[in-house]
Amino acid sequence: MPTFDHRGFCRDFENGSIYWTPETGAHEVHGDIRVKWAQLGNWLGYPTTDETSCPDGHGRFNHFEHGSIYWTPEVGAHEVHGAIRDLWASIGWETSHLGYPTSDEHDIVGGRRSHFQGGDIAWTPAGGAVVQSRID
Repeated sequence: MPTFDHRGFCRDFENGSIYWTPETGAHEVHGDIRVKWAQLGNWLGYPTTDETSCPDGHGRFNHFEHGSIYWTPEVGAHEVHGAIRDLWASIGWETSHLGYPTSDEHDIVGGRRSHFQGGDIAWTPAGGAVVQSRID
């Protein structure tokens, strides 16, 4: 069937969906990552990868046009995008000392923050994205 914005097509199956656009190709989304993606609405865009195992063999992810969703059984599915995602990627994604995201990106005074297993990444317009010790 055509997608909501008529950029491509979608096929739903019992355990997941496949989305196709000329720009992204065809990619499947399923499970908790699919649920999270649906909960977020359309701002992450279309999948640019199939759901894939992480290098550590524990978690899973899908990349989308405007961010990623990572999942583990312990912390569930959480989105990461923008400068926070870029910094996390540059230090090694989930294999870094930060581990997996434990929250979606959210507002803080003067910027944005994502929580990870081993700390946080905060972003402000003045300072950009920086790794921080856990702030609870």
